[in-house]
Amino acid sequence: MKYTLLFVFVGLAAIVYAVPRPDEEKYASKYDNINIKELLGNKRLVENYIDCVESKAKCTPEGEELKKHFQDAINNCCEKCTEKQKEGVKEVWAHLEKEQPEKLKELKAKYDPDGTKEKECKEKHGL
Repeated sequence: MKYTLLFVFVGLAAIVYAVPRPDEEKYASKYDNINIKELLGNKRLVENYIDCVESKAKCTPEGEELKKHFQDAINNCCEKCTEKQKEGVKEVWAHLEKEQPEKLKELKAKYDPDGTKEKECKEKHGL
């Protein structure tokens, strides 16, 4: 589950706007330089993105892009993520685990209810 949700926040962190490019099979790196610490410092913004991804609230254009690629990032264990995006996912995961565990639990319930993707991704990435 750890990686499952981290992949979701690939968009929140440095990947909110990630769009796969067929020629490279990677998400676009256009937003890799987003200040993730600043974003995570705004609880309301983080909750808005989570609510968007969970289809509980209206999405901003950026949120729509995150939502669009969220499940794919989970399904492929962030294989399409750049290294910077993977780092961002880890940072977002750590933040949610510590600061907003209830939101992390909601995301796990929706996107990896049986924990199979979390287990697979942990094995792939040695976590």
